[in-house]
Amino acid sequence: MDVTLENFPEYLHRLNRVSCEELPAARETHTFIEDTIDFLFPFRSKVMATQKEYKLQLGKMEIELEGLLTSIQNKIEDDPGETTRRFLEKLPKIHRKLMLDAEAFMTFDPAAESLEEIILSYPGFCSITVYRLAHELQLMKIPILPRLMSEYAHSKTGVDIHPGATIGDSFFIDHGTGTVIGETAIIGNNVKIYQGVTLGALFVKKSLAKKKRHPTIEDNVIIYAGCTILGGDTVIGHDCVIGGNVWLTESIQPHSVVYQKHHVVVRDSKVVGNQINWVI
Repeated sequence: MDVTLENFPEYLHRLNRVSCEELPAARETHTFIEDTIDFLFPFRSKVMATQKEYKLQLGKMEIELEGLLTSIQNKIEDDPGETTRRFLEKLPKIHRKLMLDAEAFMTFDPAAESLEEIILSYPGFCSITVYRLAHELQLMKIPILPRLMSEYAHSKTGVDIHPGATIGDSFFIDHGTGTVIGETAIIGNNVKIYQGVTLGALFVKKSLAKKKRHPTIEDNVIIYAGCTILGGDTVIGHDCVIGGNVWLTESIQPHSVVYQKHHVVVRDSKVVGNQINWVI
């Protein structure tokens, strides 16, 4: 049909009708994320909750998630209610992992003064929190919803962690902005990453979907700002230090220090004949 302003509403209605029936709502997804984080860390909203109120909050989250799963029930294996209960049973494990992450922030960041400060204000911790929630749904083979969750965190923090990535305990992202962790990346325990790090694919081809495209980072690795590590066969061995702005597409042996050499010239401006006006 020829689309004009007059028939545009009809066209949009026909185009979106099926999608509206088979996709979770983005705004409701965002509400579920925030309610779940508030449940795990209620001091975010300055609530001194009683045990009864905790149970009521848990019931509210159950209704929210079951509603989101009901909207995609034709795409999931189990009943939405049963799937919801299975996910909620994972919350104690998720909370334990998040506390290990927060303790890693406390250990590595001299500016951090308390766990509460980290949980309330650190974008790296926020992105990890949403990742750990979304990852559990990804493991349960829930479509679309985990990605909606991870992109919500991405929009808030500038950190892009695919929910399919596998990340160990005590994970620390310092500053965070611009960090990208791809779908098939594997990260071990006690790994520290700075801003602008990319753990990406060496090739971008649709035929490589569901294959190992992103690197493996073993335990106790530090990756400094602006580093790019690419490829599914690339393994960064345990206890390595990868310097800033390094580009890697090959594996590195454990206990290695990797950095690039560059030459920086510092001159006295008083003896430079023709000043350079830098325009950025």
